[in-house]
Amino acid sequence: MPRRPGLVTFLLAFLLTTPARPAAAGDIVRAVRILAPNHVRVELAQPPAQPGPDAFRFTEANAPDVPIVITEAVPEPRGRWLLTLASPVSAAGHYRLELVAPADAMDVHPAPWAWLLTIILSSALINNFVFTRYLGLCVFFGVSKKRETSVGMGITFTAVMVASAALSWALYTFLMKPLHLKFLQVLVFIGVVAFLVQMLDTVLKKTHRALHKKFGIYLVLITTNCIILAVPLLNAAADSGPLDSLALALGSGVGFALALFLMSCAREKVELARVPKSFEGLPIAFALAGLFALAFMGFSGLNFLR
Repeated sequence: MPRRPGLVTFLLAFLLTTPARPAAAGDIVRAVRILAPNHVRVELAQPPAQPGPDAFRFTEANAPDVPIVITEAVPEPRGRWLLTLASPVSAAGHYRLELVAPADAMDVHPAPWAWLLTIILSSALINNFVFTRYLGLCVFFGVSKKRETSVGMGITFTAVMVASAALSWALYTFLMKPLHLKFLQVLVFIGVVAFLVQMLDTVLKKTHRALHKKFGIYLVLITTNCIILAVPLLNAAADSGPLDSLALALGSGVGFALALFLMSCAREKVELARVPKSFEGLPIAFALAGLFALAFMGFSGLNFLR
């Protein structure tokens, strides 16, 4: 007896399906969905004039003159067609489907929410700045001794990351690019981060003095943290939009907070264990970080849009 799809499968299918256009005169292609590795499901308002693979044309968005060969077109219930392609396609790619007769076309791309969710999860897990790129280790090892301090620093770091990425993107897009001042992006981004950290330092000193004392010098070191400067630079290099920039900043901040929390839990356990004297302190911390890095390597190659 076949298994019914679960709730998670239904939600993923809803997120990854290209949104259907409103039905209007001449709109034949209603929805298109990529089914990796080499299938495409098309929903039509009416059947094609000549059913078969020749009734459709499928191309990449950046190569519209080179069609991808369609080897088979199988009709399905409710006006759907399952196309089999001769070469593999990616659910994260951008394509264009054309119906020959009656003539119609639709651009195929990931749903916006699915794309943003992929950026957040990828930057937090697959490309974690601490465990895969080995950035921000100064604050990472200094604050991860206690769980309470690491949670506070993770929340603080994420807030500064998102705010600095948003402000840096606005300055880069509306001021530096029009005035051809891209060569000043490192100085401008460091200034933005320094301003936000100084403001946060003043606020915490007045409102949460105990937490401010636990952070110590590491709160000020956020200004020179490699991660918090890398995110605006990556956004500027990729010329990302506002939502993509915020998604990368949020995912990177959450990834750093996750790394701090996991490391603090492990280091609190290690304090109760018998550690050789030569490994006490930073040596055992580096060993733990290496084990976490090996564990996070298991996320490499994970495709959330598959």
